[in-house]
Amino acid sequence: MRLAVVRERFPLTTVEAAVFVSGVASMGLEILAGRIIAPEFGSSIYTWGTIIGVFLAALSLGYHRGGKRADVNASPDRLAGLMLGTTAYVAVVIFAGDFLVRGTTPLPLPSRFASLPAVVVLFGPPTYLLGFVSPYGAALSRKESVGEASGHVYAVGTVGSIVGAFGTTYALIPTLSVDGIALVFGLLLVVMALALAVPDVDRRPAAGIVVVTLLLVGAVLSGPAGIAIEGHVVHQAQTPYQELQVVDRGETRTLYLDGHPHSAMDLSDPDRHVFEYTRYFHLPFLAADDPDEIDRVLFIGGGGFTGPKQFVDEYNVTVDVVEIDPAVIDAGKKYFDVVESERLTIHNADGRQFLRETDATYDLIVLDAYKKDKVPFQLTTREFMQLASDRLSPDGMVLANIVSAPSGPASKFYRAEYKTMDEVFPKVYSFPTAGVDVIQNIEVVASKDDTPLTQATLQQRNEDRDIGIDLREEVGNYERSHSIDGVPLLTDDYAPVDRLLDPMIGQQYVIQETGADDAADGDTATAGG
Repeated sequence: MRLAVVRERFPLTTVEAAVFVSGVASMGLEILAGRIIAPEFGSSIYTWGTIIGVFLAALSLGYHRGGKRADVNASPDRLAGLMLGTTAYVAVVIFAGDFLVRGTTPLPLPSRFASLPAVVVLFGPPTYLLGFVSPYGAALSRKESVGEASGHVYAVGTVGSIVGAFGTTYALIPTLSVDGIALVFGLLLVVMALALAVPDVDRRPAAGIVVVTLLLVGAVLSGPAGIAIEGHVVHQAQTPYQELQVVDRGETRTLYLDGHPHSAMDLSDPDRHVFEYTRYFHLPFLAADDPDEIDRVLFIGGGGFTGPKQFVDEYNVTVDVVEIDPAVIDAGKKYFDVVESERLTIHNADGRQFLRETDATYDLIVLDAYKKDKVPFQLTTREFMQLASDRLSPDGMVLANIVSAPSGPASKFYRAEYKTMDEVFPKVYSFPTAGVDVIQNIEVVASKDDTPLTQATLQQRNEDRDIGIDLREEVGNYERSHSIDGVPLLTDDYAPVDRLLDPMIGQQYVIQETGADDAADGDTATAGG
């Protein structure tokens, strides 16, 4: 039977439905590719440009080859075979995707092209097979003319792509894991293959459907092969913004976003600073002339809420936290002991939008939304820093937690951000946390007070003031010289953040951890009244 029998009440023939499903699957896999590639290569504009380019190239090649073969080879059975072949490769992606991605990382490519081999290997073949579906569908169409058949089939495929884009973005990613989403697309393709084979199912198509279905389900049940984050995964979710994991290793609970550690808590001693960089959040209480005048604090970026929790516990301050990802807020409350109160309020919003709309004045703004591979450029520019300055009290400060290197090629983002903050604020000070030229957390303090602060002054204040934590070593990392030559001033009109982050791709991110006995004398003491 050349075409499946379709009842009048259905708007599409079975063949046209196959074209629709191929559009859903191709666009859905394209969006899913970002989640699979991001933990290893980041989700910069280079990564997404690579994904889009590879998918378009593979589809174009499939259209070309499929068009040449359509007049001779097109049949419902062959369409079913294309669906099953795509599903088989989806099973490979589920089972060995992580292994294949990591296997491409040693290839000697410029960093901005580093994700290209992984995208080609994982998504080139299935997208190429899906490219055959539309020309085959046009050849099997009941439309009278070639032009009408082609236009109708490609319109149906495009509508399928629209459904795949919106459905994956707004329904599947917030609800299912990466493997679960891939399983949905695989099962959708299998069901479509079965519909194409009915009612004349002979042994070969039937065997293929059974084998591919078992392969797909087996890949999901067996779990992915490759290297996983060490520890017990307590919680995992695909959020609208990133992959989120909460992992317990011993007594340490760590929040991972897109595979990178962002915050940690000692389950046996929740007040301990697990990550060294969070100790630097207390530096403004040394930089201020009077630490008691720091009354109201804003954190932009929640993570595990280490800083906000400790500020509320240790100081007489009121803290607002702005976090754009609602799943991060939920994870903080459920897994990191975050409790809102009269002194701690969490806002689910974009940091810049919140600052623009609020009429509150803060004594300290902590920017903790920067990542190694994905930095919201709107939080880096001169205009944003001016907005932050406008929301500060006369002697207020901004502390920015920047992931970069202090010098060398991988320091471009840090130096550009330092240059931008220095354009707005009278005084800017920086404190690398790892002390060497590796990618690390660099804490940059910008003050509206134009009185210069020396390292000696900070050390003396550290000895004289009881701020609940000894920052002798942290003050010792005071950076005295800054080279801002050759880096741009970041503005809303020109903020090439992805290009500045490019030299960091593929390099190790060193995040310092404190020992269990390094909680510093007075870590749990109260200061500021």
